[in-house]
Amino acid sequence: MISIDNVTVAWGGFTLLDSINFHISNKDKIGLVGRNGAGKSTLMKLIIGLQNPSSGHIDKPSGVSIGYLPQIMEHHKGLSVLDETMTVFSETTGLQDEIDAISEELTTRTDYESDAYSELIERLSELNDRLAVSHSEPPEVQARKTLAGLGFKDDELGRLTDTFSQGWNMRIELAKILLRRPDLLMLDEPTNHLDIESIEWLEDYLRSRNGALLLVSHDRKFLDNVTNRTVEIMLGHIHDYKVPYTKYLELRAERLAQQTAAYENQQRMIQKTEEFINTFRYKPTKSNQVQSRIKALEKLERVEIDETDNVRLTVKFPPAPRSGDLVYKATGLVAGYPQKTVFSNADIEILRGQKVAFVGRNGEGKTTLMRIIAGELQPLDGESRLGHNVDLGYFAQNQEDILDKNETVFSTLDRIAVGDIRTKLRDILAQFLFRGEDIDKRVGVLSGGERARLGMAKLMLQNHNLLALDEPTNHMDIKSKDILKQALKSYDGTLIVVSHDRDFLDGLVDKLYEFRDGKVIEHLGGVAEFLSRRKLETLQELERKAAQTKVEAPRNNAHREELKEKNRLDRKKKNRISYLESEIEKLESRMAEIEKILSAPGPQDDIIELTRDYLECKRELDAKTDEWGSLIE
Repeated sequence: MISIDNVTVAWGGFTLLDSINFHISNKDKIGLVGRNGAGKSTLMKLIIGLQNPSSGHIDKPSGVSIGYLPQIMEHHKGLSVLDETMTVFSETTGLQDEIDAISEELTTRTDYESDAYSELIERLSELNDRLAVSHSEPPEVQARKTLAGLGFKDDELGRLTDTFSQGWNMRIELAKILLRRPDLLMLDEPTNHLDIESIEWLEDYLRSRNGALLLVSHDRKFLDNVTNRTVEIMLGHIHDYKVPYTKYLELRAERLAQQTAAYENQQRMIQKTEEFINTFRYKPTKSNQVQSRIKALEKLERVEIDETDNVRLTVKFPPAPRSGDLVYKATGLVAGYPQKTVFSNADIEILRGQKVAFVGRNGEGKTTLMRIIAGELQPLDGESRLGHNVDLGYFAQNQEDILDKNETVFSTLDRIAVGDIRTKLRDILAQFLFRGEDIDKRVGVLSGGERARLGMAKLMLQNHNLLALDEPTNHMDIKSKDILKQALKSYDGTLIVVSHDRDFLDGLVDKLYEFRDGKVIEHLGGVAEFLSRRKLETLQELERKAAQTKVEAPRNNAHREELKEKNRLDRKKKNRISYLESEIEKLESRMAEIEKILSAPGPQDDIIELTRDYLECKRELDAKTDEWGSLIE
């Protein structure tokens, strides 16, 4: 479908992408991986046409539609959530225009056996399928379902988009892209602003979706659950694996091990050969053997080991001074803002050494509570207090607002450092991948991942015994997240973390507080137990409803009437199924006749009329097949 051919991106003597080649077919679900700054977002911009390569080219067939969700985007304002989402359906008129244009072209062509003619027929069928899918449900129903899956409540759909945060507006843009049903879907870190339940919904959607996917994500489980191929960008080169992320790691390790073993064996052989040559070079009796081995070395194809990027974070938090046993306590806490209460009657207790996660849907109060703990916001009611001798280190989600854009990387730390630590600032920055000229960069030009790393470096300048981290892994690559996770597991203080990243939380936290429907619910155990428990709760609720229905069941006479009505409906259903099967058979026969004529039309055949007839049959067939499928379930 799309080919990237010898594409190079370079500037100022630095090569970001070096003659890369790979192909995206219509069934590929690709995880695009590599450290921050490797070129993942750049590659997406090249494909969509927002950036041009220094050399090489990208082949995209005409008519291929691409849906692109960047990390940072402009959001539309002035409409409600639902109305803004519904704007996407105005684009379906373009499908009909293209169908009409292809149908018109087919009437003038006589090259029925050519590849170009076959491609037009295939494109016509694809467009018809997409139009049929877009008409499978009323547009508003599709929009409401997608928005609900991405976490919007019914009563929020009438609110103006201006009243929502950047993260929620990202969800609106994602909904619009999904509803367009493009041939290629390109998503750049779509889970950064999604809660766990919305991530699971998006996983299910992407797994079942037809069409190609190119995905950048730092969520290992999300990649494993959604992708079937992994393309790695490392040091400007592409390594392509036809497997999901975790399997790619295994194959990559095996490949490097095999290369290393082959390289070492070859080096030993070369060393022995060179020793033989040097020993017997001037002995006439060995001259033929020496010359033979010299020629063999010259012709030898040398084994090479793929370059690897070994630059990585080295995070180690300083020892935590001892605090009191009770680190934080809230009793009857009511939180929110003058115009809206976010949650109420929350009782929370966090003890020394515990590692606690705040999880739940965005907008339910996780960040609000973090701001209360940090002293940035006062509760509306109830008690909130830190324990004895607690020294809080707070990592806010919006580092771009917290950090001074006019400061340099170095001066950001130098301004707050005291004592001997000032002599170690360059070492600390190097641990967070700021080396050489990087430390003189202005904060305003840093990427999201670089700002997150700089904010985390600030936490290491003081010996905090309580870390409150709000979405610390947003924009961090997978290696960096793993290293941060291990550092936090080794941290001997108390941790509170807000995160939607299941892989990051799994094995890190031992207690969760779930924010849901205006309440804060305590869950003991890790994230796996929490997710399992939530699913069991849902099943139990269904069982309770079923049991209640049985208790309230009508008496025998009424029950017999219900059975009669059920039998009548069953007979009606069977008759309808038989009718639909007969109609489907007729439509398929008619379509087969039209296909036969279109494959070799005569001078008397009206191709436009035949094409329209075919499309109408196809739409009617799809509708009747869908109805038949729903009746036999």
